Amino acid sequence: MTHATETFRALHVPGAPFVMANVWDRGSALMMKSLGAKALATSSAAHAFTLGRPDGGTLNRDEALAHAADIVGATDLPVQGDFENGFGDAPDICAETVRLAAEAGLAGICIEDIALPDDTAYPFDLAVERIKAAAAEARSLPDDFVLTARADGILRGQYDTDEAIRRLQAFADAGADCLYAPMPPDMAALAQICAAVDAPVNALVAGTFTAASLADFAQVGAARISLGSSLARICHRAIHDAGREMFEGGSFARLAEGISSGKVDRMLG
Repeated sequence: MTHATETFRALHVPGAPFVMANVWDRGSALMMKSLGAKALATSSAAHAFTLGRPDGGTLNRDEALAHAADIVGATDLPVQGDFENGFGDAPDICAETVRLAAEAGLAGICIEDIALPDDTAYPFDLAVERIKAAAAEARSLPDDFVLTARADGILRGQYDTDEAIRRLQAFADAGADCLYAPMPPDMAALAQICAAVDAPVNALVAGTFTAASLADFAQVGAARISLGSSLARICHRAIHDAGREMFEGGSFARLAEGISSGKVDRMLG
């Protein structure tokens, strides 16, 4: 077991969540480490943005693997790959994706139950078989590997919290190490999810959940907090707002709000 993967698994403690910072290049990875991150993750949306593409099934596996390997090489922190639906519908493709992700140096990946690029959820039995195959491959690897199974139907408007729990329970039985249902209706629903499963639960900080504190997530039993594309979207908000002021109003005042190059240099150094 490598130090990074061993450290990554040990960080997952229900009721004492850590922040897994989703980054999109070596610079953002180094800055997050400098600021105190204990683990990093890629973000499919943030990665797609760097390529001038929208989010949602616009990346292929080779691109995601190369991008993830670049992030892995930036620091000594464990890195999880946001690998969407595993880049294929069949269980054996999900298993192969796990193997390739481990070869790229990732400490784990997440696989969701949505048939990208559509919003349709995989049928329950197929969704479980996909995680079962991925988990079996993860357990056959020479080093530890943390497999996160995602039930994305709430986020995509495909099913409710009860169905998400049913799927997450089955994913845990199939061998998933961490469970994730992005954007439940509220904190009470997140608490319900955490109480209903035995494996550690990841919670996404986005939308209304940005008003919650780390202590709030701890209270409901979350083990891990991920940012998704939220951090990247802050950067894109700055680009958007500064650009509008320049091109529509002729003002450059917002550019004075930028962080100093010296501070960034120290974080990267």
